[in-house]
Amino acid sequence: MADAGTVTRAQPAPEGAVDAPTRASRLRFWRSPADQPRWARPALLAVAALAAVVYGWQIRHAGYAEYYAVAVHSMSVSWRAFLFGAFDPGATVTVDKLAGAFLPQALSARVFGFHPWSVALPQVVEGVVSVLVLYRLVRRWCGAPAGLLAAAMFALTPIVASMFGHPMEDAALTMCLVLAADAFVAALAGTRTGRLALAGVWVGLGFQAKMLQSWLVLPAFALTWLAFAPASRRRRLGQVALAGAATVAVSLAWVLLLTVVPAGDRPYVDGTTNDSAVAMVFGYNGLDRFGAHVPGTVESGFTTPDPTGATDAAASPAGSWHKLVDPGYATQIGWLYPLALAGLVVGLLRHRRAGRADPVRAGFVLWGGWLATAVVVFSGMTLTHRAYLATLAPPLAALAAAGVVLSWRALRDRWATWLLPAVLLVQLAWTTHLAGRYPGFLPWLTWPALATAAAATVALVVAGRGPRRAPGAPVVAGRRTERPWRVVAALGLAAVLAVPAVWGLSVLDRRYAGTAFEAGAGPSGPVGLALDADTTDTLTAPRRRLDDYLLAHRDGARYVAATSSWRTASQFVLPTGQPFLPLGGYSGLVPQPTLAELRALVDAGELRFVLLGGVGGLGTTDSELSRIMTWVLSSCREVPAAEHGGGDELLVYRCEPGS
Repeated sequence: MADAGTVTRAQPAPEGAVDAPTRASRLRFWRSPADQPRWARPALLAVAALAAVVYGWQIRHAGYAEYYAVAVHSMSVSWRAFLFGAFDPGATVTVDKLAGAFLPQALSARVFGFHPWSVALPQVVEGVVSVLVLYRLVRRWCGAPAGLLAAAMFALTPIVASMFGHPMEDAALTMCLVLAADAFVAALAGTRTGRLALAGVWVGLGFQAKMLQSWLVLPAFALTWLAFAPASRRRRLGQVALAGAATVAVSLAWVLLLTVVPAGDRPYVDGTTNDSAVAMVFGYNGLDRFGAHVPGTVESGFTTPDPTGATDAAASPAGSWHKLVDPGYATQIGWLYPLALAGLVVGLLRHRRAGRADPVRAGFVLWGGWLATAVVVFSGMTLTHRAYLATLAPPLAALAAAGVVLSWRALRDRWATWLLPAVLLVQLAWTTHLAGRYPGFLPWLTWPALATAAAATVALVVAGRGPRRAPGAPVVAGRRTERPWRVVAALGLAAVLAVPAVWGLSVLDRRYAGTAFEAGAGPSGPVGLALDADTTDTLTAPRRRLDDYLLAHRDGARYVAATSSWRTASQFVLPTGQPFLPLGGYSGLVPQPTLAELRALVDAGELRFVLLGGVGGLGTTDSELSRIMTWVLSSCREVPAAEHGGGDELLVYRCEPGS
């Protein structure tokens, strides 16, 4: 690593300047622009290629998050379902999330067909884009070496490596937030109102992917702009207000759509009992995650899976304030905690006397504010899946890269020769602690790497006690040079960072690749689970016979059949894309359809069959689903299993008009 990695404005172009490559340079994309080191672009392309391989290696076995996969298939065969984010092809009920993250998946499935790889492909692309953009924005802030380090650290963060290989909403959210930060940093450099508004648009698109979680960056954005933008206070306030308006407008576009469209002309909003998109977004997916039930929403009833899988039973409760340092979560997102904290503290101290408009100090406030806000929110949540924590990865990678660069610079400064050994020592202790919770995971690499890092740390401590050349002083013959100790420092850093990198690379092995619902890498991720989605690609023989019977006796009905749970519907919708009507939404407690509406469908000839049984669909004794089941049992004719050929797991009822 060369001294070009300093956290100063050492690049030929001003900090924050937007590159303007010529046509010829665009054609030679593998060559670095004039304002970057010659090695920067080839190294970045290598990191991006590695990320593409890691994220896409298991794409054929990416699997489905079944509930959302049904929605993706429905959206890929029905433009009405696509527009409203409906669960079923008939667009009678939405999913219990906004549809933004599923739109790229549905388009991919429409183009390439519905397969595990086509649904996972957009996330692989989003991951590579995130890596490239993170490099660009950190390079503008701290220089090319820091940008490259940040991109590599981010790409191989275990939860990131797993998440971008599965069809998960968090992938689109993470990409949108990185793009928002990139636009924000460019805006801050030139006080560009348009770029700041663009940052707000990207945050709004992130809201479409994962709702309120995207707004976690807003406090950091607002604070940084108001404190450091080189403009008058009045102008800064106006710019923040304009960007905030753009954020809100884009964020609430889907909510507004479902609010203004009459209820009879759109799907029912899942997760609610009052058919309100506002309640679903801010209640069911908002305050409910902090243990506060909002009237008009269905109580989620979710339980947080053991974050450590079967290998660590000492997990903290989902609402504990120290959960993010527990091994089950920390091994997925927290390997870089010490480096990131060191980068934040040292960076703020070294630039404390910089001018108000100093972009380097502003960057530390931006990343630190993002990280602090997310940590506080996630720590207070009662429901935290590992994939949620992927939004911590960009600030952690950026600050850790800055920490490495600052510590590296300290090797030549007499006053701070202790900095890199101290940072290495703390990072080594933390890495040893996390790796020690899973001693059987790749011990042939983990423990030699840690031993190498320990030896390098000791050597740097010893070297730091000897005479050193002050910056700018002439080289004295016979005095030891700094180069050997830089080699030792590089070896120590590489060794200590190899352990989290190996965890990230573990997704190349199907035993450690996680699942589409609960992403994870290494032994703290789901182990031994079948990642193939073959069972949902085709109907089983009994289901095929039953499907054939229902289609043959459909008699022009709008729906092939109604089912007593979304899980039962998924057994038919996933492989066929046919319009089955799920009763009760995700939880079985949503009053969609009501008994009166179901009877109206039957009387109009739009529904003839109701399937009862299977997994889920129990609801409660006083739920609308319970009343529908009671009516079906008393008013409709049961079709014998010998007649429909689908076995006796599902009870098939034919309902006639006027039943």
